[in-house]
Amino acid sequence: MLWLKAFHIVFVAAWFAGLFYLPRLFVNLAMVPASSHAERERLLVMARKLYRFSSLLMVPALVLGIAMLAQNWQGYLHGVAWMWAKLLLVVAVVGYHHACGRLLASFERLANRRSHRWFRVFNEVSVLMFAAIVVLVVVRPF
Repeated sequence: MLWLKAFHIVFVAAWFAGLFYLPRLFVNLAMVPASSHAERERLLVMARKLYRFSSLLMVPALVLGIAMLAQNWQGYLHGVAWMWAKLLLVVAVVGYHHACGRLLASFERLANRRSHRWFRVFNEVSVLMFAAIVVLVVVRPF
């Protein structure tokens, strides 16, 4: 169980590193002047690679989490509200990850209509979800 937990933490941390940086690339993409094709393409290449790599990291993070949950599903899911809250946040993080993919696709199609300020706020959402998950797991407030 400790091996599963250790590798789960490693993959979750790596996945979130991608989720922390990808929206930052969106901030930069939103600020690129229309005439700067080379800069835009360089940022798009970086964002595509980071999204693919983050997607690959998400899979073992989720699989290892499900494996730990399966080992003690009765203990975790019966009367343990913090775990239900954590699972809800995990679903939200997966949704955030896929939203990043949709935003990346809009940049690729030259269809982005959001400002760099919007992306700066969007960038902080992953940090807040990560902090909430850590607090739920460590503190177990309810």
